[in-house]
Amino acid sequence: MAEGTSRGSCSFTHSMNPRLHSRLYHGCYSDIMTMETSGATCDITRLIACSIRGSEMFAEMDLKVFKSYQILIKEVGLRHCMDPALIAAISSRESHGGTVRQDAWDHKGLKFGLMQLDKKIHQPVGTWDSKEHLLQAVGILTDRIKAIQKKFPTWSVAQYLKGGLSAFKSGTEAIATPVDIDSDFIGDIIARAKFYKRHGF
Repeated sequence: MAEGTSRGSCSFTHSMNPRLHSRLYHGCYSDIMTMETSGATCDITRLIACSIRGSEMFAEMDLKVFKSYQILIKEVGLRHCMDPALIAAISSRESHGGTVRQDAWDHKGLKFGLMQLDKKIHQPVGTWDSKEHLLQAVGILTDRIKAIQKKFPTWSVAQYLKGGLSAFKSGTEAIATPVDIDSDFIGDIIARAKFYKRHGF
């Protein structure tokens, strides 16, 4: 089993010390810097803020906020063997670091916190930007990746990660083929994550 997959422990044990290759840490679920992405989808309603540049523009808008969460995000990433840049990217996409959510809930009052957990599916724990919330949300994400590994044993490591990200958003039952994991959400998340990786996450 190649290093970087969640079924092995090479990457995890080697990277548990945050001072050891901290800028290169990518966890157990693939190296985002090797993954191709076109960024956010471009359509007639979003021609300016799209593609890789559009994703990076939004990520950069949130960078100052996430700098204050950097230590927390890295700690949670190490605990779950998850790339901190991905945690920041999901939080940027879902809540812009909590800056555009009323009391960290979405406008319908259904999704909560930095990573916007759906209360119809999960019982949120902790305050919206707490370690408890991030540990719960990232734990759910890693569970989804492992569920995709089990459901599609012949997929690549990168497909497992994309599938897990898709399942975090839409549930594992919504994924049947590799086509289902090529979405605006995934392209945007990977592009934002690469941006945050280049900025110390």
